[in-house]
Amino acid sequence: MRKKFCVIGLGKFGIHVTKTLYQLGHEVTAIDADKEQVQAAKDYCTMALLGDASNKDFLEAQGIRDMEAVVVSTGERSHLSTLITLFLKELKVKRILVKAINEDHGRILARIGATDIIYPEKDMGKRVAHALSNSNTLEFVPLGDDYAISEIAPPLHFIGKSLVELDLRRRANITIIAVKDVLTDQFLPSPPPDYRIKDSDALILIGRTRDVDNINVTTR
Repeated sequence: MRKKFCVIGLGKFGIHVTKTLYQLGHEVTAIDADKEQVQAAKDYCTMALLGDASNKDFLEAQGIRDMEAVVVSTGERSHLSTLITLFLKELKVKRILVKAINEDHGRILARIGATDIIYPEKDMGKRVAHALSNSNTLEFVPLGDDYAISEIAPPLHFIGKSLVELDLRRRANITIIAVKDVLTDQFLPSPPPDYRIKDSDALILIGRTRDVDNINVTTR
């Protein structure tokens, strides 16, 4: 389904979000006050605009109220992202995702209306650390401080066993929400209890972070 998004701030993070959303088939409006940044983004979005996003009238004129979500990434200028977030909240944007420069900035953003606080360096650091800690981990996505979704290669003692035999929900407090065959790229959401794990499978799990990290230990 094609959706409408806006990305404010076209630095490294903002331009990657813009490109990816556009490649996924969505309508993306990209905004920056730097002419070179706007020029660099014009081939990777529906509309690239040079303008001051800290001007509420400018934001409203871009149809910001109709966006599915707005991503704010204005670099180290915390006062700018704070002001833009406030205006987006006043304009009743449904979802406001803002890149924070630190924890204190994140708390301020949350108080004035940001629905999602983004800490790129912190989140990437967690993903790398978890991948290093567990050699089976292919992907790791933290969900707040306590939960995570993780994509793992199945441990050897999983191969050939059914989900009901593994009984991960009881033994490890983990739920397998999908299985992906890496050879055929076949994706199976909510696999049935009698599904047997193959060595070509990747397992997508959800659970508490500590349980996801310890899956090899708790399931032996």
